[in-house]
Amino acid sequence: MKNAINVEGLGKKFYHFSKERPTTVLEMLVRGLPGLRPERVFWGLRGIDFQIAPGQIVGVIGENGAGKSTLLQLLGGVGRPDEGRVEVNGRIGGFLDLKAGLRPDLTGRENIYISGVISGLTRQEVDVRFDSIVDFAEIGEFIESPLRTYSTGMQMRLAFAVAAHTNPDILLIDEVLAVGDEAFRRKCFDRLEQFKKEGVTIVIVSHQVNQVRELCDEVLWLHNGHLVAHGDPEMVVGQYATEMSATKKRRLRSVVTDEGDADDPTFRVKKKAHRFGTKEMEITDVLLRTKTGDVVQSLPAGHPLTVEVVYQAPQPITDPIFNVVITRDRQVCCAVNTNGETEALALSGNGRFTLEFDRLDLVNGLYHVDVGIHAPDWSHAYDYHWHLYPLQITANDGSQKGVLRPPFRWRLDPAADSVRD
Repeated sequence: MKNAINVEGLGKKFYHFSKERPTTVLEMLVRGLPGLRPERVFWGLRGIDFQIAPGQIVGVIGENGAGKSTLLQLLGGVGRPDEGRVEVNGRIGGFLDLKAGLRPDLTGRENIYISGVISGLTRQEVDVRFDSIVDFAEIGEFIESPLRTYSTGMQMRLAFAVAAHTNPDILLIDEVLAVGDEAFRRKCFDRLEQFKKEGVTIVIVSHQVNQVRELCDEVLWLHNGHLVAHGDPEMVVGQYATEMSATKKRRLRSVVTDEGDADDPTFRVKKKAHRFGTKEMEITDVLLRTKTGDVVQSLPAGHPLTVEVVYQAPQPITDPIFNVVITRDRQVCCAVNTNGETEALALSGNGRFTLEFDRLDLVNGLYHVDVGIHAPDWSHAYDYHWHLYPLQITANDGSQKGVLRPPFRWRLDPAADSVRD
């Protein structure tokens, strides 16, 4: 199966001109052509490589100026790369900006038809879907009012509602997670999940990193036009949040190689980390134990498991959150934490905490136990260990599907006239 999107060696440059650049033909004649030359070249993106499989939701995160919108524009065919290539397999029915294409002096009704046609629908298809679009947008009687009388939230809801009723292969969305109130955002999430089930590939640029973590299958982190990390949302978003919380002036030390400076246009980040955090509080050991206390990496399905975490806190840390996540093939099977479960404490020195599962009812397969210690407001991790502790679950019945293997018994009550062999 072809990837929905292939990006290889992608680069896009921009030119910075002097403030004294001629702005009229007369100035150009007086000062000559040298005044038109750029002072320097700035690479908005460089050395970007990634692939996106059909039906995935992929988030793009990074601070302002990281190159997120430039990447989305190149994926959508707006502009051409100066280096590398972008291959898109499928019809792009999405939008680079939710409000792009909206006409403020036209009514909501008129904008629905214009946006629908721009997105690839026929007028007849918009006719059929019109009432559903209006209901989704929650515009009501304002549908006949000029768009300039709408609030920003109403405009965003209308634009998303139109896009939610198209038939794309690929959606490109800029800051959709900022649309409307929490109830409407949840409705947007549900529609995106439905698109995913239909096989639509979705690329989302957003600053709402916690929602990206919840919604996306993979995440791309851009920094100064370079790809810092690409992969599991928990890992990539955790790295990003930790780095941003430390200091915006700090160099990217925890996830980069020693090949150069992250601000150097020739720098390319390719290292995959499995541990990140500010290290204000550190995990020094993690042990997976059976009911009898034996340390294991394999466990029969339905047996008890204890996760024992040893920590060190050089300085007192008030009310840290301990977090344990069990995953399989990037799917979260179980996630528990101490937030609201234990009394507030100021921890310092060496210590340990344990999590006891009375029974682990999972199907046969290889899992990973991820362990982390977070700040009380979840803003960043003190220490997070990702995919460092494998756990093989063994079950006699290897034909079961899914993840959960609850206790069960089969019972057969044959009819009285049944014939037994």
